[in-house]
Amino acid sequence: MRKDRLDAFGLTALLAVQVLLAVNQIIIKLVNEGLQPVFFAGLRSLLAIGFVWAWLVWRGRPPRLRRESLGAGLLIGALFAAEFLFLFVALDLTSVGRSALIMYSMPVWFALLAHFGLGERITRTKAIGLALAFAGCAAAILSRPDTGEASLAGDLCALGAAWGWALTAYIARRPVMRAEGPEMQLFWMVLVSAPILLVASLFFGPLIRDLDPLHIVGLVFQSSVVVAGGFIAWLWLLSVYPSSTVASFSFLTPVFAVGLGVLFFDETVTGSILLAVVLVAAGIVLINRPARPPA
Repeated sequence: MRKDRLDAFGLTALLAVQVLLAVNQIIIKLVNEGLQPVFFAGLRSLLAIGFVWAWLVWRGRPPRLRRESLGAGLLIGALFAAEFLFLFVALDLTSVGRSALIMYSMPVWFALLAHFGLGERITRTKAIGLALAFAGCAAAILSRPDTGEASLAGDLCALGAAWGWALTAYIARRPVMRAEGPEMQLFWMVLVSAPILLVASLFFGPLIRDLDPLHIVGLVFQSSVVVAGGFIAWLWLLSVYPSSTVASFSFLTPVFAVGLGVLFFDETVTGSILLAVVLVAAGIVLINRPARPPA
């Protein structure tokens, strides 16, 4: 049932999803030590096909690949593959906090796409949010610590992941994919991205690094809890609670990710990164702030 405000359950669920998405970054960086990043991303999508299929069957809506959705389905799956190719490589080259911070500049790029392609005009408030988030993203990319834990290539890959996410969301809002519904959209994403990523992984070096059982556990956790659990939970929250409220909470993920990066990988947090976190978080909130109804 659709609700017009966030209740206690919704707040708890939103916070849990944001923590899960931040932990997701930690798991990717950890499993990258045992599996080549692009190969890992492909295996994750491959396993997730089964988990998402089982979810749809359990809901009484087994996947149906309609001919009229083929073009849009292939496109959204290819963009999903590009998004996570860039993200998994980024986390191999740069820190968790920086990667999350730059990737979660996605609302900036989506707002621009929606302005020109979906008729969602950029208001004055959104424009201020865009400027703040863009400044935060630029501050993160331009200021790197001397510890060697971050690279320009990694930061740019994270930016590529943000653009892949924005384009995926844009296609999801177009008429053909919107008619499919969020769960079938996710099924198209993992179904198409799996072969693309697995083939692409052949060009990124050895597929196996220093694999141990913990990395296998991380792979299965990614495919089941993060993709088939976290992503579907996020889509469900968007369908029940006001989308602007749900989307505004995405500013918490880079905040959590910066803290987890320090906790698990002893990452350096500079004043520039803290400033970037504040700017991006404020920008996301303003971009997703609902417009006031006309008097």
